[in-house]
Amino acid sequence: MLPEIVRAAALNFENRTVIDSENNIHLSYKDLDLISDEVSGALLQRGLLEGSILLLSLPTSIEYLIIYIAASKIGVITAGVNPRFRASERKSICEITEPDLIIATSELSDGIPKDLSVEITEITENTEKLLAGLRSDSFQPKKLEENLDRAVCICFTSGSTGIPKGALFTNKELLAIQKMDTEGVWGSGGHLVPSTAFAHVGSMTKLPWQLSKGVTLHVLDRWKAEKVMGLIETHRISAIAGVSAQIALLLKVENFENYDLSCVRAIVAGGGPSPPSLVIRAKNNFNAPYSIRYSSTESGGIGLATSLEASVEESLYTIGKPRPGVQAKILDEDGNLVENGEVGELFLKTPSSMNSYWHDSKNTKKFLVDGWLKTEDLARKDEEGLFRLAGRTNEMFVRGGYNVYPQEVESVLSTHPKIEQMVLIPKPHDTLGQTGVAFVVPSHSEENP
Repeated sequence: MLPEIVRAAALNFENRTVIDSENNIHLSYKDLDLISDEVSGALLQRGLLEGSILLLSLPTSIEYLIIYIAASKIGVITAGVNPRFRASERKSICEITEPDLIIATSELSDGIPKDLSVEITEITENTEKLLAGLRSDSFQPKKLEENLDRAVCICFTSGSTGIPKGALFTNKELLAIQKMDTEGVWGSGGHLVPSTAFAHVGSMTKLPWQLSKGVTLHVLDRWKAEKVMGLIETHRISAIAGVSAQIALLLKVENFENYDLSCVRAIVAGGGPSPPSLVIRAKNNFNAPYSIRYSSTESGGIGLATSLEASVEESLYTIGKPRPGVQAKILDEDGNLVENGEVGELFLKTPSSMNSYWHDSKNTKKFLVDGWLKTEDLARKDEEGLFRLAGRTNEMFVRGGYNVYPQEVESVLSTHPKIEQMVLIPKPHDTLGQTGVAFVVPSHSEENP
């Protein structure tokens, strides 16, 4: 599926720039197709075949994207290591994936077991030297037979709840994501600054639709607010996408008011909750609507969203409604549907959802139940069909006989103008059993909220 889109994009957009990197390497759609063919040949020379596992321990770079595309052209499954992972996490991912080959930079090779096959490559600032040691025109990849069940990529979770788990995506899920994100429309163009590492689900599963749209990807080794603001202004980027922390950093850029941001038509934030105070500030400063996106690695980065035309209540205190093609339900501890207004665990059903956890049948059975994805997030649904998060299943505590859901408290307190960020945790209490303690970051460090 990805190879077909790359080839079609090369024909449709040919000399349009597909990748514009901060180290001054620029590739056209035609270049991307040709170079990835040559890298496919080199991977074949190294003995990789359809179904082989390739692990990339690389920074966010042109090299990462080219190798990922090249691997897909010969049916090789690509897994990526987030460049911010520690050596111990890198080692865990190697043990989980059991790769046939690892391609890494010397800086990101710590933790890789010595008995694995590793090829060291370097990130270059010279187009002529781009993957020079990993290109061959003597081995041409053959066109793969159509197979929706062919595995394409493994995206690892952040490991915030333990050892990272690898979510496997096949052609079937990538095709669903491409259709759900584009509605099947090709070639609208535009510019986009990737907000996540390329090993993240936000890049590996989204690349097909980005290429089919004919966008220009502005690749930064590390996301920096000042550089992103400059790109938004220069290329008249209409939609700002990122996690809430990145939106907050954009608002803190020096001389923010001097940037011409009249091009911005929407702000889209995922990767975690957006505090109401942030939503208000972003909408006011960018003069654009703000959409909160709720999803996960396992859901393929697709789930629920608040509308760009949302009411104040929806935009500040909810995660919206299921996106088209997505179903959501809330169950109690016994697996029964709860009434509107009651808190339970949120489950999603979407064609974008992962196929399985790689080499982990136990967690696959636990988190994929009859096609429904178990999120371990607590939520409630109101009479208008809007969903509100209440925290994680292991975060709720009991204060004097009443259930307290930290995220609901945080959502209210975060609207205070003197609070930048906050988190609520429980502590033991002699009379009430447990009580909440709030840790607050003030909006102005010299003031107490």
